[in-house]
Amino acid sequence: MSDNSNSISPSSPKPLAPTIGLTAPFAGYFPTWCPGCGNFGIWSSLKSVFNKMKLDPDKMAIVFGIGCSGNMNDFLWANSFHALHGRSIPNAIGIKLANHNLPVVVIVGDGDCYGEGGNHFLHACRANHDITVIVHDNRVYGLTTGQVAPTAYKGFKSKSTPAGIIEVPVNPIALAVSQGATFVAQGFSADMNQLTELIEKGINHKGFSVVNIFQPCVTFNHINSYNWYRERVYKLTPENHNPKDLNAAWQKSQEVEAKIPLGVIYQVERPTYAESLPQLSKTPLIEADLKIDLAPFINDFI
Repeated sequence: MSDNSNSISPSSPKPLAPTIGLTAPFAGYFPTWCPGCGNFGIWSSLKSVFNKMKLDPDKMAIVFGIGCSGNMNDFLWANSFHALHGRSIPNAIGIKLANHNLPVVVIVGDGDCYGEGGNHFLHACRANHDITVIVHDNRVYGLTTGQVAPTAYKGFKSKSTPAGIIEVPVNPIALAVSQGATFVAQGFSADMNQLTELIEKGINHKGFSVVNIFQPCVTFNHINSYNWYRERVYKLTPENHNPKDLNAAWQKSQEVEAKIPLGVIYQVERPTYAESLPQLSKTPLIEADLKIDLAPFINDFI
């Protein structure tokens, strides 16, 4: 992958021979991401996980947000839904409540999840909905040509902030840990082996899972490049971190610039939202014979 590519991909996908795995066999097109984009590493890791877990298209659901990450909707063969900007998490929650036996994955960008969808993210954490949120964190709005995202460092200059952003960045890890997420991890798109492991652990975890992934934008963010991250990231191990320790997880969440941890930062067990609902104790809602007469309720609003 290159750090110095400034080219923008063409608007029309390039033809590509069909590939195996969860790439849509009917598409046959190469993603429209810029050459060197970190999305390629995330895309590859997701396909590896889905294949390893034998998650056929009819055995899972994916909800995509808006942005460069959302373009992946065209290149993963799975039951999927392209949500409105910032609204991917509530759509995923609805799918999970309808069929809580179905693995549900959310694929979003940092602006989509922590900006427009920040309120949904916060409440999904505290409710412990059993979904997995994969966040492409490149610190910019890449699809709309590089405006600053909520995770951008103070002083970052862009088209929308030519003098530099004046706010401090959102801290996704601290937000997730403090608001009740039960699985919080951080990965790097250039390390696909570790990233694959983290995504698999997140999907297998019973509860709200978030994997924040540093995904360099080679076109609009020339500061937080591959080399910038390589000089700062380090891996968490059993010797240097206990993910069950809330205080330790909070301390790791504060490492955001000089050194940045990769791995499972926090993981605990507590009842999920669906497990707390007696309506779902015996069968998924989609299979339940509710026999509810909606006419009286409809008449109240007509």
